[in-house]
Amino acid sequence: MILSHKEIEEIAAAVTKDFNEFFFGPDTDGRRLPRGTPIDQFAREYLGLNVSFAYLSEDGSICGLTAYTDTEYIVEDRGFQRKIPLHRNEVLMDRNFIEPSQIRKLCGKRRFTLAHECAHQILFQMETDKIREACRRKYSARTAYSLRELKTREDWNEWQANVLGAAILMPQREIDLAVAYYARGRKLVSYDGTYAYWDKVALDMICQQFSVSKTAAVIRLRQLGHLETRPCSEYNDPLEVWA
Repeated sequence: MILSHKEIEEIAAAVTKDFNEFFFGPDTDGRRLPRGTPIDQFAREYLGLNVSFAYLSEDGSICGLTAYTDTEYIVEDRGFQRKIPLHRNEVLMDRNFIEPSQIRKLCGKRRFTLAHECAHQILFQMETDKIREACRRKYSARTAYSLRELKTREDWNEWQANVLGAAILMPQREIDLAVAYYARGRKLVSYDGTYAYWDKVALDMICQQFSVSKTAAVIRLRQLGHLETRPCSEYNDPLEVWA
C-alpha cells in the first residue's frame, strides 16, 4: 500500500481525534495548551499493543521492532546469536530506553520509536485481507528473522511509518496551536540550523511540550509550513549583543 503525504496526514488526524476523545474526553476547551500524544497509552490502551523491552543490538542501533504474527528475532550478543520471541501485536523496544540514567536523555527518541512502531501496526491493519494473510504466512511461527526481514517489505513502508509516527506524536492541530501559542503565529526561521533568540525559545518550548527531539520538531514544523530555511548570510538577531 502506497499512500501520499496528504493521505497519511488524514489518517493521523482521524486516529488521534478518536484517541483523544477516548483518552481525554470531548475537547470543549478552545483555549487549552497544545498537547503531544501520550504515546504509551496510545500503544497499549488504544491499539492494544504489548510493549516490552529487551537487548536488541550490540551497538544500540536497533531501537525498536514489531511483528504481525508470532515469530522470533535474532540478535547478536558478544559474538553469539540469540533468539528473542516476538509475538503478534507486540512492540519490542531497546532496553536502554528504561535504564535509569538514560530515561530522561532518551525520552524523545523513545517516544518517536514507539510512534513509528505504532504506525507500522496501523498501516498493516489498513492492508487488504489478502496482503495481511500473506504477510503473516511469510513471517510464520518457529522461524527466526533478521531485523531487515521483520521491519518491512520495502523502504517505502519505513518512510510511511516515519511520517505517520510523527503525525501521531505531533498532530497537525496541536502543532498549529503550539505555533500560535509559543511563536505568536509567526513562521520560525532556521538560518542553516541557527535561530534568532525568540525562535529558539519557541522551538525549545515546542520540544518540551511534545517531548520530542529538536530534529523531530524541526522536520514536523517544516512539513506543516511553520518553519523555513534561509542562508546564514541573512542571519541577524537584534537581541544578540557583541562585546
